[in-house]
Amino acid sequence: MARTDKHHTHTYDAQGRMTCCALENKIYDNAGANDIIQDEYHSHDHQKHGSHDHDGVSIIKAFLPGVISFVLLLTAIYIDNYNKSEWFTGWVRIAWYAVAYIPVGYPVIKEAIVSISKGEIFSEFFLMCIATIGAFAIGEYPEGVAVMLFYAVGEVFQTMAVKSARTNIKSLLDQRPDEVTVLEDNRPQRVKAQNVKIGEIIQLKPGEKLGLDGILLSDIASFNTAALTGESTPDTKKKGETVLAGMINLNTVSQVKVTTEYTDSKLSKILELVQSATSKKAPTELFIRKFAKIYTPIVVFLAVALCFVPYFFDAGYRFSEWLYRALIFLVISCPCALVISIPLAYFGGIGAASKNGILIKGSNFLDVLADIRHIILDKTGTVTEGVFKVQEVVFNSKEDENQLLPMVDALERMSTHPIATAIHHYSGNAGKDIKLENAEDIAGYGLKA
Repeated sequence: MARTDKHHTHTYDAQGRMTCCALENKIYDNAGANDIIQDEYHSHDHQKHGSHDHDGVSIIKAFLPGVISFVLLLTAIYIDNYNKSEWFTGWVRIAWYAVAYIPVGYPVIKEAIVSISKGEIFSEFFLMCIATIGAFAIGEYPEGVAVMLFYAVGEVFQTMAVKSARTNIKSLLDQRPDEVTVLEDNRPQRVKAQNVKIGEIIQLKPGEKLGLDGILLSDIASFNTAALTGESTPDTKKKGETVLAGMINLNTVSQVKVTTEYTDSKLSKILELVQSATSKKAPTELFIRKFAKIYTPIVVFLAVALCFVPYFFDAGYRFSEWLYRALIFLVISCPCALVISIPLAYFGGIGAASKNGILIKGSNFLDVLADIRHIILDKTGTVTEGVFKVQEVVFNSKEDENQLLPMVDALERMSTHPIATAIHHYSGNAGKDIKLENAEDIAGYGLKA
């Protein structure tokens, strides 16, 4: 639906062309996806909370003007055709259809006026206004309301499609924890990750995700780096090595010294790449935008010609009849579907890929992917899940199995290493009754007790 926010301020470029309220931008904005089409990076934290709480309300609010117009339109058509009444004539009938038109038509008319005042005359809003107001002018009130109603409902569905794609992208990229544990005078304090300063020390518990890039202060630690590299094999880091936001600590409590701010982390850069995805236009998108700037004025002039030129060739020329035909031509030829469908298709493709765990940096890369004939990829964590599982253990005898398996299980259950976990799952609870003392996990070597 067209913007109705009274506090919104339009933005324009150096030539006075509107940069905020083209139909594509409007749909992204209504979907809460403005951050995804921005060229500059903006923090997404304000969108992480409470967005789902208002989804139902926003959908109802988006459809409400259309529902009101639809009900009024159906009522008027019913009275016109099936239950003719004397009172439903003249100005009453006109007023009824006008009221039905206003909820869906007023926002579009408003945007058309603002666009014209800044030099953007031939916009999709202007074309819809000409067509629908023209229908009213020749007495075709139901058609005028219906055309604007279908246009408005189409915008709502496009907004919902963008919102769905946005949700898919956000769910894939939302890897950063909101809060981290910072050591202040050797006392752990939970603070917002975005407030942590460079040089502060973060304490990371086993299973906890790192919120900012830094340097490992602990002697050694193992991390799951799948969120950044796609590799499921644990990466063992030693003291002084770089660790990145999004890595998951696997075994021991570790300490990390922060080296970059929250918005400058490597994971933030990944987020930025996809947020600016639609700024990397595919050739098809670039062409259609240039084409629309030429096509739209031509459509308007052809519609005017269709209305007036027949006067010189048709002896029975009737202005209202040819105006009606010109308006039909204008609605059919309106470029809004053309201008929106292509960017929306690319954006939907990026969102669909994100839903399946694939990051695509821009719509131009979708075109490249369409031409791929052969793919070479890493097996672990890509073709396979990368989860260790014991297939078979060979013992010299049954006695060795009964003696060794419980001891191995008792030792391996002391570790959270993926291989140790696989061994424990294989052996079950064979070693649950064995008590170990002085168990020690030696990273890179194994266990002893």
